[in-house]
Amino acid sequence: MSSHEVWYVSYGSNLSRERLNCYLAGGRPPGALRAQPGARDPRPPAEDRPVELSGRLYFWGASTTWEGATAFYDHHSPGPTAARAYRVTVAQLTDIAEQEMHREPRAGTALEAVLTRGFDGAYRAGPGRYETMVNAGTLDGLPMYTFTSPHRADTSPHAAPSEPYLAMIRAGLAESHGWDRETIETYLGTWLPAEAALRR
Repeated sequence: MSSHEVWYVSYGSNLSRERLNCYLAGGRPPGALRAQPGARDPRPPAEDRPVELSGRLYFWGASTTWEGATAFYDHHSPGPTAARAYRVTVAQLTDIAEQEMHREPRAGTALEAVLTRGFDGAYRAGPGRYETMVNAGTLDGLPMYTFTSPHRADTSPHAAPSEPYLAMIRAGLAESHGWDRETIETYLGTWLPAEAALRR
């Protein structure tokens, strides 16, 4: 189990520390339909920072956990995207990614080996929605990684997320960036599809 440290950069529901903790220590976040088993190393992140990604946010698909679309990051399209960087170990980031794809965390995966070695650009671990890993730069000398879909924002049918899912994002933006409700709603309104923006 790799103890090498990296930054995991979240732009969706894992902006919320409560939600991220379910991937580390196990549990079910408010409004979700599924519980997470947790990581092999359940410790909380060593620290976290508000950051900004250069690409854009979009919402797509249908989640069996949240009953609505979820957030994805297109690093090829202009943003910016508000995000939160958590300093974790490679093993913890690997286990977070595995759970995002509804898999049990385990040792000896190819993804853990790749993250331990490091990579530039993007690494596609598989065809799934969150199996494309993106190197988003460095912070304090450590690499910043996030994961997303292999599809582009302009070729994906955008869809509305559920209110419980949006509540996690709102909470995380307030926690990490210190934004007030108006700032949060303005930001989300930039990226939400029209039907979701209208019902807010």
